[in-house]
Parts: sequence; C-alpha cells; structure tokens
Amino acid sequence: MEEKRTGLFENGLIWFGAGVSIAEILTGTYLAPLGMGKGLAAIIVGHIIGCLMLFLAGVIGGKVRKSAMETVKMSFGQKGSILFAVLNVLQLVGWTAIMIYDGALAADGVMHTGRWIWCLVIGALIILWIVIGITNLGKINTVAMAALFILTLILCKVIFTGSGAGTPSDDSMTFGAAVELAVAMPLSWLPLISDYTREAEATAVSAVTYGIVSCWMYVIGMGAAIITGEYDIAQIMLKAGLGILGLLIIVFSTVTTTFLDAYSAGISSETVVSRWNGKHVAIVVTVIGTAAAIVYPMDNITDFLYLIGSVFAPMIAVQIADFFILKKKKSETGFDWCNLLIWLAGFILYRVLMNIDMLLGNTLPDMVLTILLCMIVAAVRGRKKA
Repeated sequence: MEEKRTGLFENGLIWFGAGVSIAEILTGTYLAPLGMGKGLAAIIVGHIIGCLMLFLAGVIGGKVRKSAMETVKMSFGQKGSILFAVLNVLQLVGWTAIMIYDGALAADGVMHTGRWIWCLVIGALIILWIVIGITNLGKINTVAMAALFILTLILCKVIFTGSGAGTPSDDSMTFGAAVELAVAMPLSWLPLISDYTREAEATAVSAVTYGIVSCWMYVIGMGAAIITGEYDIAQIMLKAGLGILGLLIIVFSTVTTTFLDAYSAGISSETVVSRWNGKHVAIVVTVIGTAAAIVYPMDNITDFLYLIGSVFAPMIAVQIADFFILKKKKSETGFDWCNLLIWLAGFILYRVLMNIDMLLGNTLPDMVLTILLCMIVAAVRGRKKA
C-alpha cells in the first residue's frame, strides 16, 4: 500500500502556518531603527539566504524520504547523529515553550483572563493538532489558514493606513545585524524541514511559501514599529480595534507554528530511542512547553537564536557538502569523526564571527567556509587513498 503523502497545496498550508507567527512579527519590530527602505532590503536578503539553505536541507529529506535527523546519519554516522537529535529535541522543547509564552502573553494583552489560562488553551489546541496528524489535517488546516490569511490582511490594512508617533531611523542596528535577524527564523527550521518534505511531493513549495509569509510577518512588525511607534503586537491590535479578531490571529498563528515544533521533537526523539512513539513524545513536549511557559519568563530569546544558529548552520553545511557536492552516499560507521570535527570547527567559527559585523550577517560566511573545509578535507583524504 502506497504511503500517504502531503500534496503541494497541503504542504503549502503547513508552511504558511509556520510563517504566520507572533515571534516573527516581534522580531520584525527590532529592524525599525533601519527605516523602511533598508529594513525591507535586510529582510529580503536575509530570507533569500535562509530559505535557500532551508530548501537544500528539505531536498535531502525529500529525495531519500527520511526525517531530518535520519538524514543527519548520512553525514555523521549512526551514533554521531544522536548528538544532533538530542540537541534538536532540546531546542524544539525550548521553541515550544517560547512560542506558547509569546502567544499567551499577547493574547492576555488583548483579553485579560490570565496568561496561564492562555498557555493552557494554546497548549490544548496544539495537542489537538498533533492528535489529528500531519497528513490528516486537511479541511481543518484549510479553514484555519484561510481565516489567518484574512485576519492578517486586516492587520496589515490597520497598520499601514494608521498613524502615530512613528520611530525615526537611527544607527542602533547595523544592516548586517538586521540581515542576521532575518536569517534567524528560516535557520531555526533547518533541522525540521525534512520531517515534512519526506512526506511531500515537492520541497520548493515549502521554502518559497515559508519565505514569502515570513517576510510578510517581519514587514508587519517593522511597519508597526515605524509607523505607529508601537512594539507590543497586542497593543497594536487593541488600538486598531481588532479585539476578538486580533485574539484569533494571536492564538491560531501560535498553534499552527508551535505544532510543527512539537511534532518534529517527537520525530527526532525516534532517532534517539527507536521504540518511542513520535506522536506521544510530541504531546509530552507540548505539556512540558506549556508548563515551562506558565512558570518561566521568556522575554529575551536572542542568545537562544544564536545558539541554534551556531549548532545547526555548520551541521547542515556539512550535509549540503556531502549530498550535493561530494555525492557521499551515507556513513556506515557509528561516528563519522572527520565530519564531527568539521562541524565543531564550524561551530567555533560561528561563535567567532558573531563578534564581527558583516554586511550579510555571519550565517552565510560560516556555512560557506564549513562547506569549503569539507571539500578540502575530502580532497586530502582522496589523495591519501590514491
């Protein structure tokens, strides 16, 4: 019996939901000091870089029909991949908690019923999405995405036809730092995308849909800060008189994005312990994330974003070099120590580059240099064998 796969439209809806995110709108507000022109350029450049890497990562999973962490075994070995699977599960638990926290905080800003209540509501809806399953969301996802699309258009109209004190451009943020912030969100999906493209008919739809929608969210956030001078998305919606409509945007955008984080945590856990059920683990991750969102404050996630970048940018760089350039089939060893050391070099390089302000951010240079290192090592090893 042929395995059920998500079609082009279905997969597009999944990644539309990933892009419509309160976290991305809030990140967009940080770019306001650049002004609309430079800020828009930084958003586009950053997303081209990030989504190109996202596309290449998705192609690997789509071609071999394996989950993200299963594809990692091809480059780092059967046991070496466990390191990244564990790190991926941990960062996804973190993302789940952060997204629920941000969504509940914004929802409580619109309707003051208590942040913990909104944490529970959002957590319950995420579990519902997980129980239904990625290939069975169908009409529910279509209705939810159509509603989000309409509501986000309304939000755009309110922001860009409104008025306010505005935020003057200044030098508090460089263009390179803004590009890096724009790369950050697509980069956070790198260790996840193959969990969905392995079941999809095409990968380009995922990367393009996510890229366009994510840019849109960044522009909404940046535009809100520049035009209205307001950085709090809940306050923007209240001042615009959106009320319940604003609440729906907040809750459903949080659910459709965080569902992917929790679901992928479950898939990655199967790489660590094969007998675990991914769907059950995803539910446990959601419960842990909900509890953490209730208990801990999570207002500053900058260091968390950079940690994700420093771990997974060089990881996917090694995979891209192996799969597309060196045409390496797969590592049969327990640990591919050579690639693990190259990854470690890329990790250290990323942390060093964080202290240097570059026009295109530090993710792209780090990945390019890591790929070049892979090619150099492969050439040296080839000569030794010859």
